[in-house]
Amino acid sequence: MTEGDAPKENLDDYLKEVLSRKEKYLSEHKEYRKFENLFHRHTAGKYVGDLIYGANDGIITTFAVVAGAAGASLSAVVVIILGLANLVADGFSMGASNYLGKQSERDYARAQRKKEEWEIENLRELEIEEVREIFMRKGFKGKDLEKAVEIITSDKKVWLETMMRDELGIIEDFSDDPKKHGLVTFGAFVLAGTIPLAPYLIPNLPNQLQTSLIMAAVTLFVVGSSRSYVTAVSWLKGGLEMLVVGSVAAGIAYLTGNFIDKLIR
Repeated sequence: MTEGDAPKENLDDYLKEVLSRKEKYLSEHKEYRKFENLFHRHTAGKYVGDLIYGANDGIITTFAVVAGAAGASLSAVVVIILGLANLVADGFSMGASNYLGKQSERDYARAQRKKEEWEIENLRELEIEEVREIFMRKGFKGKDLEKAVEIITSDKKVWLETMMRDELGIIEDFSDDPKKHGLVTFGAFVLAGTIPLAPYLIPNLPNQLQTSLIMAAVTLFVVGSSRSYVTAVSWLKGGLEMLVVGSVAAGIAYLTGNFIDKLIR
């Protein structure tokens, strides 16, 4: 082993020791292990949130339409028409809104990046002072502060990223596709929203409303439980919360439909 290899070997041993201590800590504190796993799932599956929340809304809104129509004593054909219209229109609205929201964030970030690029080129002294202020807030002082400023401002790419992140609070993900977010939301909404409507699509099926209610309740709980995949909430709490929210929405829709039916007849 050469003399130059020693620091690297020492660093490798140190990193192994740190990772070992981290693993030991996580094994002793399960709640932090969950947060650690949550972070990796979130960064690896950027569209999981769109899938879950799109499905949640699809089930709740469609079953609310079904319950409202049933409360008004409307025929199965009318329930199907209203349900399908809601699936397509509301699903498209949700998907488009998610796409536009993500695209707006991307457009804003691009505009700010162009502004910072121009300022670095044309207002160099001012931007250098802003870098100095950023690192002063981080606790740098004296020679360390000046060295940090010199290093950052010597590389325009690093300089620009520093201004985007530390001055503007913008962290760009260039692999993130707004269109995919919109499509995933729309697809999840339609697929999940079809479940409460399915009993009405089967001709002459007895107890269609009751069957729809059971299917919607089970799906609400399952999809609500899956929120634990992207949030810190437990699967049981997530499932029960979504079941309660969906049940309340369906109850309100049913009572409203029933009230209007009695009011106009």
